[in-house]
Amino acid sequence: MRIGILTGGGDCPGLNAVIRAVVRTSVKEYSSEVVGFLEGWRGPIENMVMPLTMQSTGGLIHRGGTILRTSRTNPFKLDRGPERIAENIVKNRLDALIAVGDIDTCSVANRLHQEHNLNVVCVPKTIDNDINATDFTFGFDTAINIVTEAIDRLHTTAESHNRVLVCEVMGRKAGWIACYGGIAGGADFILVPEKPIKAQEVVQAIKTRHSRGRDYSIVVVAEGARFESPEASNEPSESNGDSPTDNTSIGNQLARLIESETGFETRATILGHIQRGGAPTAFDRVLATRFGVKATQLVHDKKYGRMVALSGSKLHDVAIEEATGSLKTLDMELYNVAEVFFG
Repeated sequence: MRIGILTGGGDCPGLNAVIRAVVRTSVKEYSSEVVGFLEGWRGPIENMVMPLTMQSTGGLIHRGGTILRTSRTNPFKLDRGPERIAENIVKNRLDALIAVGDIDTCSVANRLHQEHNLNVVCVPKTIDNDINATDFTFGFDTAINIVTEAIDRLHTTAESHNRVLVCEVMGRKAGWIACYGGIAGGADFILVPEKPIKAQEVVQAIKTRHSRGRDYSIVVVAEGARFESPEASNEPSESNGDSPTDNTSIGNQLARLIESETGFETRATILGHIQRGGAPTAFDRVLATRFGVKATQLVHDKKYGRMVALSGSKLHDVAIEEATGSLKTLDMELYNVAEVFFG
């Protein structure tokens, strides 16, 4: 067989480990060839390809990013996008395509499979951990380890200066990173998109904490969190897919509100792309490798229209549409655990 592979959406630690696993499994186990499409769905649209061999993909497991590069291109928004993909699949004599990406990338793959009969298998990836039908996606563990280390460092500055420090993390629509990272880092408050921010509750909790002699606080907020009352902030805060770094971000809004209402010196730190850059953790390297091997097996078994998924410690596969119908939002039972330590 000849197999194509692409990586779409935002970059994510572990992508190179998937590429390496697909190539090694294809060549060693099935004597198949693999080619990579560059820059997400733009690659098969514009026929941007590169050969992938065991030699060219060796030593990738520890490298962050993706050697295939990536983009947020949506072929269904371009003139003859799906048709051009189908033509280039034939032109490159490919039997199937492995698409590694977030919910948007996988949704495109599902439409191409259903509407254009494309032989496709998906591998889910996102640091946000918000894809359904899989317990975890690779990249998430790396992100929460980075967040935890950042919070550890913020604790020392907050305590030294008697400050409230607000740490804004990624998570446009789901609070997995904020919740896991906040619990692990010992944050005093965690604010997520799934639960609107009640400004006065946060302010009062900080005042109460300080009245007990705790002269500093750490607040972790997901970038997609919003105030319950529009009056809490007069400034809009919209995300375009990457964490905002200007004064309209929720982290900066929250910091200004807390300082104004409490009188305590408050600063905001926005971690942004730091969370998804750099080398993957051991957990993500192993999970990404397992996903790559499993996806290759699905292709050779001709189980198209499927996505690799993790359930407990075991891998299985699900229909892509099952995973892309809706986002996997934060488990509020986990958030209830975090609330025990608020204030």
